[in-house]
Amino acid sequence: MKELVEYVARGVVEHPERVTVTEIPHRPGLIYEIEVAPEDTGKIIGRQGRMINALRMLVKAAATRQGVRVNVEVV
Repeated sequence: MKELVEYVARGVVEHPERVTVTEIPHRPGLIYEIEVAPEDTGKIIGRQGRMINALRMLVKAAATRQGVRVNVEVV
């Protein structure tokens, strides 16, 4: 799952080498925190949050197939 988040995030930003995804265990499931270069924050969020919402939906769909609850956040 972490690899999926990294793959999509690196495909969107200008500086893919500065993308870091941290997996944090949380009570109901997992939280994935994405860190990007400051100038790439807008690209990962997208207009009106469309990009991050699409990424969240994609990851949640993949997690549901595995029976895990996940959330994606931008740091």
